Amino acid sequence: MLRRTRPLRGPRSPGRRRARQLLPAGILAVLVAASVSWPTTREGAVALAPGEVRVATWNMCGVRQWNCQDTGDGSRKVRALERLAGVDGVRVFLLQEVCAGDLAAARSRLGSNWHSTFTAYVHRDAHNRGTTVRCAAHGQGTAGIAILASSPLSRVTEVPAQQPSAGLRRGIICATAAVHRLRVCNAHLSLPGSDPAHPGWEFRDDQLESLMGAADGRTVFGGDLNSAPPSARNRSGWIWPRGFFRRFQECDQASPSSRGGRATLASGHKVDYLFTALPRTGCSVHDTGASDHYALVLRAKTG
Repeated sequence: MLRRTRPLRGPRSPGRRRARQLLPAGILAVLVAASVSWPTTREGAVALAPGEVRVATWNMCGVRQWNCQDTGDGSRKVRALERLAGVDGVRVFLLQEVCAGDLAAARSRLGSNWHSTFTAYVHRDAHNRGTTVRCAAHGQGTAGIAILASSPLSRVTEVPAQQPSAGLRRGIICATAAVHRLRVCNAHLSLPGSDPAHPGWEFRDDQLESLMGAADGRTVFGGDLNSAPPSARNRSGWIWPRGFFRRFQECDQASPSSRGGRATLASGHKVDYLFTALPRTGCSVHDTGASDHYALVLRAKTG
């Protein structure tokens, strides 16, 4: 149900701004002291245990005109993906703010067994005319969200969810990576105030409901949720459905009662998440040096 009565918090505008500017300044991520140390092979790549999969979510900040001009070019971002796959053992990526050209380059560099699916961002004007968002760099094509995996992807679906009637529509996509016996869903939620026609409307509660509704017991889902964890200090904490952190646990969730995690933005906030009902065996946060978002890597047992 689309909520219209609860006031939005923070500044509002129809355009894209970095998520760190919109989160209340007092809501900082709860830092988890323990970090995961993963074993590596002699060649430097992580040795994956039988029945183990590693899934990452990363906002690549590839759209230069969205305050990403100081985060490196496409080749730098592709190298970061290569390292996460080759050194850190990631086999499935949930990517946001990725340029189609960078996605194609990464897929080519990683090898023929890597596959992807991509959905472009769409900006709708006051007359309901939609245009895709173009990446500023030459030859990079459109910007959007993607799933990149070392496995063929099947059952690719776009999850219906409430979106702004005008302004930027991001979206939710799901796919099955059969080799990893895994269903994955990638979301990029709307920022508060993102609909200039209805600046007081909140969309994230409906979008989170849709995202959780697409998941089952063998799903890893998350992405850039543009939301702080629920807490007594977070006046927007009501947007989180009850199943989050309970029925499904978050990558960096330290205990059943925990609702925090390490920062995933350079500003010190947590806005990126990975949830699953599968047994979690590790979680790490990686500063790639190629985005203002850090990569969040979940290790889980699928067998």
